[in-house]
Parts: sequence; structure tokens; C-alpha cells
Amino acid sequence: MPVIDRKAGYSFVYPFGWQEVSVQGQDKVYKDVIEPLESVSINMIPTTKEDIRDLGPPDQVAEALVRKVLSPPTQKTKLIEAKETDIDGRAYYTFEFTAQAPNFTRHALGTITIANGKFYTLATGANERRWDKMKDRLHTIVDSFKIETKV
Repeated sequence: MPVIDRKAGYSFVYPFGWQEVSVQGQDKVYKDVIEPLESVSINMIPTTKEDIRDLGPPDQVAEALVRKVLSPPTQKTKLIEAKETDIDGRAYYTFEFTAQAPNFTRHALGTITIANGKFYTLATGANERRWDKMKDRLHTIVDSFKIETKV
């Protein structure tokens, strides 16, 4: 299912059957009502930076984001991969990580970029036990994330 937010300047797709939920501090969140760890969220914060590369290399930026923002401090995190991609001349950092809680492990993907004076973060994931079943769908979400430059 496509999400196009022209005001905020982004678009992405999410799996059929997920529902929008309201989460404080997030611009949009969609999740599976049966498997609550399966979700996608988008967040934007103002920035004076103009390019994601201004923050550092992909692994360094992703590691800091995973540890300090995308996972509670009580969870043990592991960055699996971080890479830079270019879409329509804009740099995006895409990364994969796990966050281990006492009773479950979340396997997740994220993508970040800077545009329109904002730092955009899209994160999606699933319970580790369902990763093999969900990973292709979650990669589709991350790969679909696009920013429209406002003129």
C-alpha cells in the first residue's frame, strides 16, 4: 500500500493488512495488528545539514542512530550492514541491525537521508523468528522510500 505525504515530502509502501497507528514523536507508523513487532515508522527532525554524508560515513552514522535513537538503551544492538545508495542524485544510508531484548530480538532495517531542511528516518522490522518470512517485504519498504525535493 503506498503512502504519499506531499506536505512532508516523502513516499513509501507498506504491506497490505498493516494499519496506521498514532505514536507520539513519529510522523507516521503502520504495523501488523497480529505481529506488533512488524512495523514501519517515519520520523523527521529539522537540521542545518544539507547532505547525509555531512554526518559521517554510513556505518558510523547508522551505529549511533541504532544505539541512541532506534533502540531502547536496555537492548543489546548489533549493526549488521550499512551502505550508501544514490537515488535521483540524493545520498541515502541504508542499514540492517538487530536489537535484543530479554524476551525477543527485533531484526530491523532503516534508511536515512537529508532534504528540505529535515533529517528523515524510516525504520522497519520484525521479530527475529519471522525474519526469513518478512525480510523481502521489509526490504521492499526501505527500497521504496523516496524524498521529493520541495522547490
